[in-house]
Amino acid sequence: MVALLAHGTDKTMASTAPQITPQSLPTEWRDFLTLTKPRVMTLVIFTAICGVLAAPATIHPVLGFTAILAISIGAGGSAALNHWWEADIDAGMKRTMNRPLPGGRMRREDARDFGIFLSAASVGLMGLAIGWLAAALLLGAIIYYAVIYTMWLKPRTPQNIVIGGGAGAFPPLIGWVAVTGDITAMPILLFAIIFFWTPPHFWALALFVQSDYAKVGIPMLPVVAGEKVTRRQIMIYTVLLAPVAIAPWYIGGTSWIYGSVAVVLSALFVVLAMPVFTRMRAEVDSMKPEKALFKFSIVYLFVLFAALVADRVAFYQGWIA
Repeated sequence: MVALLAHGTDKTMASTAPQITPQSLPTEWRDFLTLTKPRVMTLVIFTAICGVLAAPATIHPVLGFTAILAISIGAGGSAALNHWWEADIDAGMKRTMNRPLPGGRMRREDARDFGIFLSAASVGLMGLAIGWLAAALLLGAIIYYAVIYTMWLKPRTPQNIVIGGGAGAFPPLIGWVAVTGDITAMPILLFAIIFFWTPPHFWALALFVQSDYAKVGIPMLPVVAGEKVTRRQIMIYTVLLAPVAIAPWYIGGTSWIYGSVAVVLSALFVVLAMPVFTRMRAEVDSMKPEKALFKFSIVYLFVLFAALVADRVAFYQGWIA
């Protein structure tokens, strides 16, 4: 929206975020675990499992577990690289200043090396145990998040969340391909669901933490384009998400079980997005509609992908034709 801010971000970032002090506290295993962003990884693992279970083929349980493990390790590695690259930025944000690097409990080099090791190990494991197509997709996901999003898009454009949304959309695609060995319309739709879900999910969050992003010079949409534009974009992507979420049913990839859940959830998403779209922040504002939308968006994705698996189980059990 405002390209001039993106151009100046690199020059100002060093001055707007405090520099990390040398390691002052001993590193614990919990700090390495924190680098992998376990809360975020929960959703990654869940959607990957759903991709494996919903695929129209079977895989040996050990190989299925190995595929999920590789995806999880890769997600942890890319998250660690994100911590390494954004350590100075995290130090300037209230919600991230106590992470291992800004908290002075770990050297940046250790976080970088940990991230590289996990990333390489995950791709190698996936390739040797499952197949190199799935491994190539996993490598692409790691590069997408750690390099394209973290290092390039996030500090340069307010559309970082839109384009970068592809990073989080890979797990179900990789899980599906790990089972079937090929890419068809269904895994692409699963990728698209998360891609279109990401903007309203993260922009709802950005609306009530935008002061943190502004302080460290990250051009998130509310900071650069303002609340009105952000609220309109949330509504647009919520509406676009609905047909994409219903599409697996429309093309015959699922039954009415998934389809009915997708319709209801998408309608609720639109209903909750409406007050976010139509209001503006007051002087003293608890941001309840925005927080409600953010929380529901997480439930939305979990329930939608759970319905996908339930649909597949019902098919295999002969409960539906």
